[in-house]
Amino acid sequence: MDSRPAQKVVIDLNNPTAAMHTYPFPNQRRRIRFIRPCVLALLGCLMLTRAFAQNSAAGTGAGADSLATNQVPTYLRDIQPIFMGNCSRCHNEQTRFVYNWLDYKTAYSDRWEIRRRVWDSWKGSYYKESMPIANSPESLALTDEERQVIRNWVDGGGLQGVAPVQGVAKSKTERIELGHKLFTSICAACHQPTGQGRPNVFPPLAGSDFLNADKNRAIKIVIFGRQGEVVVNGMKFNNNMPKFPLSDQDIANVLTYVYNSFGNAGLEVTPDEVKILRSQLPAPSATPPPKNIFE
Repeated sequence: MDSRPAQKVVIDLNNPTAAMHTYPFPNQRRRIRFIRPCVLALLGCLMLTRAFAQNSAAGTGAGADSLATNQVPTYLRDIQPIFMGNCSRCHNEQTRFVYNWLDYKTAYSDRWEIRRRVWDSWKGSYYKESMPIANSPESLALTDEERQVIRNWVDGGGLQGVAPVQGVAKSKTERIELGHKLFTSICAACHQPTGQGRPNVFPPLAGSDFLNADKNRAIKIVIFGRQGEVVVNGMKFNNNMPKFPLSDQDIANVLTYVYNSFGNAGLEVTPDEVKILRSQLPAPSATPPPKNIFE
């Protein structure tokens, strides 16, 4: 019997292929053959984990918070704000022949078609026209990241989630600041970041005689929406202003921002004013919507 002591086997983890020295006993060679693939697999997992963390931290744009924290997007937190800012001109409560994506149940039921129209068609892998319609104001405003968030929402199960808690403005300055964020995400696609609107399509908010003439009317329009012709600064517009699912606080903030921007009257709108007007009947449209031939 060989009384020589077994030689110590050293493995360099930085170089797992270097199984060192000799193996006087057969079972030692088996151990090395077993350990080597385990070490390689461990190193591979560490590299993949690092790459995933870097990609997650790189998320930007709409829904970036959920991407950066590896959260599945939810409707109320991530998707509804995108729909309000980019889809609501067509997909709202007042429209007759398209789905109201501002309602969670409706959007959830139509979620796979939303994914196909927003993502697959945009990527050229679905035969129907991409949504929003190419070269429309909404399509030009919708970012690649927002399209990706919508796709991830559908793939993640179409969760409803909860609406983010908005800060409560304690001063006019804070109201303007919060309103600016809402205006940028919801209103700017149509009325433009400068408030100039689009000729013959969306009326201007900058220096608007229609806006500054009647604050209560402006509040009601944001609460209830509006259809029909309107004359702003001497120009006629005939388009649809959808009804947005905004709180009294949100409406007060965004209108205060508009009234204190773009050369307007500098008025302040409070949540109490919005609450009172919400309980009243909506202002009638200048032109009633055409009656459906099937009604």
